[in-house]
Amino acid sequence: MKFCGTPLKSIPWQERPEGCSDVLWRYSENPVIGAHDLPDSNSIFNSAVVPFRKGYAGVFRVDDRARNMSMHTGFSKDGIHWKIEPDSLKFAEEPADDAPVYETGYDPRVCKVGEEYIVTWCNCAMRAYPSIGIAKTTDFKRFVRLEDAFLPYNRNGVLFPRKINGEYMMLSRPSDNWHTPFGDIFLSRSPDLAYWGKHRLVMKPSQSWEALKIGAGPVPIETDEGWLLFYHGVIRSCSGFVYSFGAALLDLDAPWKVIARGKSYLLAPHELYERVGDVPNVTFPCAALVDPPTGRIAIYYGCADTCVGLCFGRLDEIMDSIRKP
Repeated sequence: MKFCGTPLKSIPWQERPEGCSDVLWRYSENPVIGAHDLPDSNSIFNSAVVPFRKGYAGVFRVDDRARNMSMHTGFSKDGIHWKIEPDSLKFAEEPADDAPVYETGYDPRVCKVGEEYIVTWCNCAMRAYPSIGIAKTTDFKRFVRLEDAFLPYNRNGVLFPRKINGEYMMLSRPSDNWHTPFGDIFLSRSPDLAYWGKHRLVMKPSQSWEALKIGAGPVPIETDEGWLLFYHGVIRSCSGFVYSFGAALLDLDAPWKVIARGKSYLLAPHELYERVGDVPNVTFPCAALVDPPTGRIAIYYGCADTCVGLCFGRLDEIMDSIRKP
């Protein structure tokens, strides 16, 4: 199996620690983005990163000390050391005709389609009715907001990085308000990023580690055998929800069809910064970088709804884990 796409020689990387046999392993200097990396931040987590020019750019979830949720841009030369902009993301243009107000934005993903970067996030108008917000940018300075993708209630809107059979495709998780105790992954199609339909169920929870709900993680990664999807799964424990993440392979031309799916999680909250925070026991993946020639993958994930961690893996080992009986 091979990745499709452009080589990324500057991908953040650290070799697997000696004695470690895990499919994914953590960056030894985690977290890469701390809770208080902005003067007024309570937490920075569940954020998206993409290659940009000679380095990296991203859109970051920031909760301030008044506990307002907003999105901020950030830039890095190496994908590890980040400068997060202190002012929240603003839109140069807004949809017309009384579109839902952007009041809070959280858990963004960023997807490059052609020469544009498309941001999707959970948008909450009137601090309720979560829906999937969409905006475009070419420089991470000027953002043009589009109409929300679906009716409320919905979260985890994740675009595919190219049109498939002439259509945009997006994964999402229909839900309700706040800390949803259920959820499956669905796929929707659009000719223009405005009108969405042809909804299809992709996956439901199937294993104990994801028994409560699942949701799409980073932008799906194209390989010559299918779309590699990292996704989070949640189990209810005696002390609350536990968020882990695993992987599946989706059909290239009909990505609502699952080719293979791992039975075990790839990463779960084991470290102190993943177990202790505003929401304990959370590892929540939102972005993945890939280097096709080497098969290297670097995944950014939210830790305990407080900070951002980084982990690494190799395509062949991840695929072996997905196909493992």
